[in-house]
Amino acid sequence: MKFIVKFFAEITIKSSPVRKAFVKQLRHNIRLVLKKYDNDVKVSGNWDFLEVFSEKEELRDEFVESLANIAGIAHFQYVREFPLVSLDDIVEQAVVTYGESIKGAVFAVRVKRVGHHDFTSVEAERHIGGSLMARCGALAVRLKNPEVLVPIDIRDNRVWMIEQRVAGLGGYPLGSQDPVLSLMSGGYDSTVSSFLTMSRGLKTHFCFFNLGGDAHEIGVKQVSNFIWEKYGSALNVKFVTVPFEAVVGEIITKVDNAEMGVILKRMMLRAASEVMEQVGAKALVTGESVAQVSSQTLTNLKIIDQVTDELVMRPLITTNKQVIIDKAVEIGTAPFAASMPEFCGVISVKPTTRAKMHKVERQEANFDFAVLEQAIADAKIISIQNVMDDVAKQYTGDIPVVRMPVGNEVIIDIRHPDEAANRPLKVSGRPVKAIPFFALESSWSQLDSAVPHLLYCGKGVMSRIHASYLLGKGHQNLGIYLP
Repeated sequence: MKFIVKFFAEITIKSSPVRKAFVKQLRHNIRLVLKKYDNDVKVSGNWDFLEVFSEKEELRDEFVESLANIAGIAHFQYVREFPLVSLDDIVEQAVVTYGESIKGAVFAVRVKRVGHHDFTSVEAERHIGGSLMARCGALAVRLKNPEVLVPIDIRDNRVWMIEQRVAGLGGYPLGSQDPVLSLMSGGYDSTVSSFLTMSRGLKTHFCFFNLGGDAHEIGVKQVSNFIWEKYGSALNVKFVTVPFEAVVGEIITKVDNAEMGVILKRMMLRAASEVMEQVGAKALVTGESVAQVSSQTLTNLKIIDQVTDELVMRPLITTNKQVIIDKAVEIGTAPFAASMPEFCGVISVKPTTRAKMHKVERQEANFDFAVLEQAIADAKIISIQNVMDDVAKQYTGDIPVVRMPVGNEVIIDIRHPDEAANRPLKVSGRPVKAIPFFALESSWSQLDSAVPHLLYCGKGVMSRIHASYLLGKGHQNLGIYLP
């Protein structure tokens, strides 16, 4: 099984040393991601493209899905490689690959050639196209805008029959640019802004300010883990939790209503500026967009930024909300964002949109900064690879684990809809219902309480978390399915 990986266009126009560094990072990332499926996968190539080879043909779907989510790739092709014998032999191979698809269709053959041959690319296209037309019942050959394209690469004494072409993420290879720390609330904005920095090659760590409530923290850890697993190229990044409950308490009791939102953001930037040094980040990232909420006017953003000398990046600063939501749908974070538990501990009845520095400073003079310092000191930093295991430690109660259902249990597949669709769960003799984890609580009342329900997530971590949460809410007759 072979894939040919083509680079994002901006990589190809870089100077030779920079291009080589980008390609080296991309080669490393591809190998890192794919070795979880095949430890013997081979990734080679340097200048024009990379070749990915595996002997495990049965992993094609997994390879396609993974390559499509690695930054730095413009597109990649699944190719069938064979020796160059003659043009007639290429025709035989093309009949196998494209015979059915061009039947009754308008098609064209595209040949790219590297090396010395006794025919030109145009001559090869005419010979192969004419033979396919005669043998496969095609409607016609049309060079411009064909219904079916038959792409073939001839490289010296080898032929690549291109059977599939898939678009990539583009951007720069993750890790080719400096690390950043993204402030994550788990909503549409912060998840999309984190994705954008990752797809531009910035190694993105995550920072969550817990304003109060385990449910919100669990939700943010889940979506951060999802983004990392799907787009993080398996690089080791950190997840930081900063306990901000006491900071919120200080703001509520000592700050005038109008300045609460601005001062909370200033406290977050102060804390993030301290934490970023511990993960080696060179900039902070937020999901703010101009005038989306009261704290995000230019006047307020300027006052917020004055608490730090660090660079604050705002990838979404001029992006409309619907565009952000559409992007969240595209990258798979929208279901998380739509169901993210909110904690609105700091709510201003009449928040200011034009904060004055002297007023903000006067209000902050009432604030006990020892509380902020303690929050920073109590910040917890863990590897994103362990973030869900860390959550699971909070839920170690006695939850039944079933390896093989033998009664009237119903299996509830709580995985993300994308994962459930790509790898459907089938359990012999047992009904399976797909209820994503973010819809569990709202859907639970519709289930038959007299029937045992077993939650399934694949690894057993998220199912344990949500089973414990449901049990804590008073629901009964449930467990975990872990085959």
